[in-house]
Amino acid sequence: MNKQEIFITIKNSLVEMEEEKVVELCEETLKQDIPAYETITEALIPGMDEVSKLFEEEEYFLPEVLICADAMNAGLEVVKPYLDKNSIEKPIKVVLGVVEGDTHDIGKTLVKIMMESGGIEVYDLGRDVPLNQFIEKAEEVGADFIGMSTLMTTTMGGMEIVINKLKEKNIRDKYKVLIGGGPISQNYANRIGADLYTKDANEAVRKIKEIMSN
Repeated sequence: MNKQEIFITIKNSLVEMEEEKVVELCEETLKQDIPAYETITEALIPGMDEVSKLFEEEEYFLPEVLICADAMNAGLEVVKPYLDKNSIEKPIKVVLGVVEGDTHDIGKTLVKIMMESGGIEVYDLGRDVPLNQFIEKAEEVGADFIGMSTLMTTTMGGMEIVINKLKEKNIRDKYKVLIGGGPISQNYANRIGADLYTKDANEAVRKIKEIMSN
């Protein structure tokens, strides 16, 4: 197989959840001296983009997405050590978590998977996250975005508190604030001064990349 054929087969194998085949083909790219960066950008990421599309069209659901993400990560493990450091663009960094008082994290986990699949570096704080922790982690890792979610109306106010804390510390301009979750709306985002509201994981990745490319 030539380079393009290998890339197409890796992409298809990832979409078809064939982890062993993805690993085998990624190893083959190294034998053929195909740059690791190309394998990631021309095969693994397009494969996961296709999975995102299938998820959006409700042909795939969370279990399928997770299996595909595992296949992609297995492929990444093979080629990552061979990445030419000069070819790597500075990754977009996102601190992500479910605000204090809420333990629902399926949506947040899906956002994390989709972000990582899109090459975004995610610092996942988990659920029921103390509000100060969002800012502390963002400062520690030099994040570009602070992402917060909740499924409960009773904990929505925590998002505004984080934004106000950023203002108090005079660091509001350092971060874009992304919010989402069941009770959240664009109106609410506007009201509390969040930079970004998204209704699902795919839209979150799309909007983040749009903002960073402008």
